[in-house]
Amino acid sequence: MNTVAVAKVRRRGGRGSPDGKPNPVDIHVGSRVRLRRTLLGMSQEKLGEAIGLTFQQVQKYERGANRIGASRLYELSKVLDVPVSFFFDDMKPEVSGGKALGLNEAPADFDSKDLSKREILELARAFDKIRDEKVRKRILELTKSLGIVAIDE
Repeated sequence: MNTVAVAKVRRRGGRGSPDGKPNPVDIHVGSRVRLRRTLLGMSQEKLGEAIGLTFQQVQKYERGANRIGASRLYELSKVLDVPVSFFFDDMKPEVSGGKALGLNEAPADFDSKDLSKREILELARAFDKIRDEKVRKRILELTKSLGIVAIDE
């Protein structure tokens, strides 16, 4: 790569992609930041304040337009109350360039796009607010049984 090409790559934020597109790993990590932030009911502005950024910078992270450095990822994990590995969970092999990362494998019929649906996020937030463990278990069983009924119909 010649000096001019290297300079252009650096001006684009060092993504290393000659076409200027975000790295698929950066997109995945950003989507996991957005997922967790949304599940917590936190705005981009609140998250930005917590880590010393503007909401526009948070938007760029969430889109994968800006790469998240290790120290920033560590800060995000603390503010969002998840381990750093959370941001890499469920990464597909074609994104990571090899074996899927993450310890918790999603079921084969799981579509991560479903998590962005407003109803699922609202349900998760409401469920998280239930403090009585017995009630939570009963609601979980009810939800599972309703899902089975819906599949059978």
